Amino acid sequence: MIGYIIRRLLYAIPILIGVNLLTFVLFFFVNSPDDMARIHLGGKRVTPEAIVKWKEDHGYNKPRFYQSTGASAEKLTDTIFFRHSVKLFVFDFGRSDQGRDIGYDIYQRMWPSLAIALPVFLVGILMHITFAMLLAFFRGSYLDTSGVVLCVIMMSISSLFYVIGGQYLISMLLQLVPISGYDVGVEAVKFLILPVIVGVVGGIGASTRLYRTFFLEEINKDYVRTARAKGLSELRVLFRHVLKNAMIPILTGVVVVIPLLFTGSLILESFFAIPGLGSYTIDAIHSQDFAIVRAMVFLGSVLYITGLILTDITYTLVDPRVRLE
Repeated sequence: MIGYIIRRLLYAIPILIGVNLLTFVLFFFVNSPDDMARIHLGGKRVTPEAIVKWKEDHGYNKPRFYQSTGASAEKLTDTIFFRHSVKLFVFDFGRSDQGRDIGYDIYQRMWPSLAIALPVFLVGILMHITFAMLLAFFRGSYLDTSGVVLCVIMMSISSLFYVIGGQYLISMLLQLVPISGYDVGVEAVKFLILPVIVGVVGGIGASTRLYRTFFLEEINKDYVRTARAKGLSELRVLFRHVLKNAMIPILTGVVVVIPLLFTGSLILESFFAIPGLGSYTIDAIHSQDFAIVRAMVFLGSVLYITGLILTDITYTLVDPRVRLE
């Protein structure tokens, strides 16, 4: 298994280089260093001298990919892409275009992101699997049909509806929790209740319907019919046999998102004014801060690859027949 993990980590290097290259090309396809300088210096009345100085201070005065006047290796290393990319692979995110330490910002903002993402993930996965098993247990009944129709309706509604509806109903009409904001310590709980509820409810439709399909596929297999023929109750068959064998496809979707919990939820953090990594990324896009955008895309790619490796490892724990070679 160790050899397999090492190979997967080595395969990740060209993937990360490609993601970083694509991010760089897309960003500078839309923006030029002069545009970035004008945005950060504050508007139209910016002198050419100030633009030149800003680009020199932030390393944007070099060619993007190729330095024609450089000597040998400097043709590639004395460029914007190389200077802003190499340090990412040792997780040195450097400073933002506004001068802030990106590594420090990520450390500070990942805790509010986790404060929302972890409860949404844990409560959500428990509720979604429970509802899916309930529908599978009563398959073919009115309860199953009603549940499927409700799931389709819920997954057809935009997540923004749940956010705005939750803020209007729970915060404005019932006035149970603040409509938005964040605080530290125990006081943070009252600001997190509504985003967590919205996050869990918003995912019920799609997840429950997907997990129900996994359970129904297992229910119709021969080993389940054999278990029933031995006299096991339907509830026991569902929990002891079907749930265990349906966990592999469920794990595929669940474990891979665990590392991504650090990067937060863009919509929830933006609408509820939570100072996490999701809102950090949105603010960086609005301010055209390439250093932060590049760092967050790179970090998200690393976490996603980590999630895929964790998913493969969990396969071996759930199904002993799986071997990582």
